[in-house]
Amino acid sequence: MPQELAPSSHQDLFSRQHLPPADQWPVFLLDRPEVQYPAALNAADELIEPHLQRGQGNRVALHGRNAAGDFQWSYHELSDRVDRIAHVLTGELGLVSGNRLLLRGANSPMMAACWLAGVKAGLVVVPTMPLLRAAELKKIIDKAEIHAALCAESLAEELQHCMDAGHPHYSPFLKQVLHFGNDQTDPLSQAMRSQTGRFHAHPTSRDDVCLIAFTSGTTGNPKGTMHFHRDILVMSDLFPRHILHMGPDDVVCGTPPIAFTFGLGGLLTFPLRYGASAVLLERHTPETLLQTIERFRATQCYTAPTFYRQMAALTSEFDLRSLRHPVSAGEALPDATRQVWKTATGIEITDGIGGTEVIHIYIASAGKQVRPGFIGQAIPGYVAQIVDEDMRPVSAGTPGRLAVRGPTGCRYLDDPRQKDYVKDGWNLPGDTFVMDRDGYFQYLARNDDMIISAGYNIAGPEVEGALLLHPAVAECGVVGDPDEERGQVVTAYVVLKPGHEANAAMVEALQDFVKANIAPFKYPRRVHFVTHLPRTETGKLQRFKLRQMSKG
Repeated sequence: MPQELAPSSHQDLFSRQHLPPADQWPVFLLDRPEVQYPAALNAADELIEPHLQRGQGNRVALHGRNAAGDFQWSYHELSDRVDRIAHVLTGELGLVSGNRLLLRGANSPMMAACWLAGVKAGLVVVPTMPLLRAAELKKIIDKAEIHAALCAESLAEELQHCMDAGHPHYSPFLKQVLHFGNDQTDPLSQAMRSQTGRFHAHPTSRDDVCLIAFTSGTTGNPKGTMHFHRDILVMSDLFPRHILHMGPDDVVCGTPPIAFTFGLGGLLTFPLRYGASAVLLERHTPETLLQTIERFRATQCYTAPTFYRQMAALTSEFDLRSLRHPVSAGEALPDATRQVWKTATGIEITDGIGGTEVIHIYIASAGKQVRPGFIGQAIPGYVAQIVDEDMRPVSAGTPGRLAVRGPTGCRYLDDPRQKDYVKDGWNLPGDTFVMDRDGYFQYLARNDDMIISAGYNIAGPEVEGALLLHPAVAECGVVGDPDEERGQVVTAYVVLKPGHEANAAMVEALQDFVKANIAPFKYPRRVHFVTHLPRTETGKLQRFKLRQMSKG
């Protein structure tokens, strides 16, 4: 059962009224001193105002890039833009507290300012991935009943379809869109010029919803996860404080979109909470991300395992001496990738597992606490255990389902899948893990990615990790193919490095290599060579698409 919620300040009570039933909530652990927040709380105000009050307004908050080159905003400049946008939202657009505001844009200081302005104005922001098309946007707009949006001019077309009556993806909810860009001539910038004076943060409650984050990498109807103002501060006050030891001299960069909670925390709320700075650029390749670390002397980098593997081959060309924490999340980090990166740089990857439902990372390890093959331990504030199908804890070393509790947790927007994610007060992310006697967690697979072949349970990511050790393999994905004799057979999709031939000899070499490195029964009986693997915008491998390819 949830604790009693502080009264809502929202004029539009849609979010409060569409929280899940009380008996389907996880247990929230709110006993640590870091997560004691006043009843009246506005997360955006807490991320900016303290620095101004301490006389640190001239510190750099955000770095960006436009047609004229690199630029930066101080905390004073960021605050001014946030206030102007908030005035536009509540004045020109006429939005009231609790209204949902869709945000659509790649990473940039303006996208960050829009997010902060929406929250400061007491709205419920709904950031969306830049690559979403009109059909996907319509589902989000209709689900959250969104009436207004701020959208980058470069991404306007797909959202416009949702406003065009007669278009197959028209939504009756979305009524007004204001566009922004990088040249200061866009409609939002023009509207901001006429706004003056400070915008006093809406007096939201710590238990008011301020963010609806839709999960990435799923199929079917999207799931909107509802997060309170206090949740934004919780994710900023635990993982970066206790694992990253973050401070005002940190500079962060990375690839995850702000619309993805991994990116929202790592690239926006974490640095702002500690008076640090963030480099927000629209897109990256492995080479440009390394250039960014060198150019801005970044101390923290956030990206997916695939990027670290690709960057490892290029690191000798760049000065990475500033980098303390390369943070990996979004999908499991293969130990082979960890080792190839450490060999190339001498820097240990800070691995973590989190989820949109729990907002950010809850299990992690860094530096000397890293153990090969393990993600880490539950971070301060969270507890985790491994349970069987009946929710009973299993002994150390026994595979089972991961169950997590902490100060954040799953609250889906009006979704019957809430009862599947939360059981007996525990969040069930859908992962199969093993925990050792010291409380270190080893990832095996998503529950639905476990391969059962001839009675053996085989974790696809373990086979992937073995294949990635082979010098010819650039990337790979492993799934189970249906098989009459064995039930399923291990099937690998492999991207080879340049200079290696995709032929029968390579298939046999890879199979023998896996047999020599892990239990022989886990080797891939089928190997397909492909030019690329299907991934989400956040870098997650879409194994369901590999399974569809197998059926085809």
